[in-house]
Amino acid sequence: MSALPILFSFRRCPYAMRARMALIIGEVQCELREVDLGDKPAQMLEVSPKGTVPVLLFADGSVLEESLDIMLWALSQSDVTAWLKPVDAHLDDMLDLIEQNDSEFKQHLDRYKYPDRYATEKADPLYHRTEACAFLCKLETLLNDNDFLFGPHASLADIAIFPFVRQFAATDPDWFAHLEHPRLQAWLTGWTESDLFSDAMHRYPIWQPDNPPAFLLPG
Repeated sequence: MSALPILFSFRRCPYAMRARMALIIGEVQCELREVDLGDKPAQMLEVSPKGTVPVLLFADGSVLEESLDIMLWALSQSDVTAWLKPVDAHLDDMLDLIEQNDSEFKQHLDRYKYPDRYATEKADPLYHRTEACAFLCKLETLLNDNDFLFGPHASLADIAIFPFVRQFAATDPDWFAHLEHPRLQAWLTGWTESDLFSDAMHRYPIWQPDNPPAFLLPG
């Protein structure tokens, strides 16, 4: 096994996006294995039977299977941007907001974006869009006085939440563009146009055992 950590990832997954962004900021080099979620590699399922991405496998065989755990570990290696120490909050404040994103907001987002997947629930996508907006209003309020969620500088909360807001906005871009959340829209645009996001969204071929290794960080 490579001495480098191995990251099993899927480019469009918001959980994998935020993990990759944190690893890049933490300057953690790893071998990146882009997977096809419709044909998950046996090697990934052996180390993480739950079958979701991201998964970070270390040379000693230990595994991180949750994106937030990967983010916290990556920033513990290097946090020169102080993403774990925002100006206007403590780590627990950020984790509370991320939990709201990952639970309530994500639940409504899924039923808004993918109502066919929840046909047995008779999910009304417009109802769930309205319910999701309560969280967006909270983000807009947090952004009233700053460019980022917890102060004048980016933090863990921004990169943990932004991929999901991006997914929400992309469901109906015209509707989102007319939403009266100018601070949130500017924040989202700032992230989608950032060099960090561009680096994190680099396209990799689907991993095959015989392929040459691909790496998250250049050089």
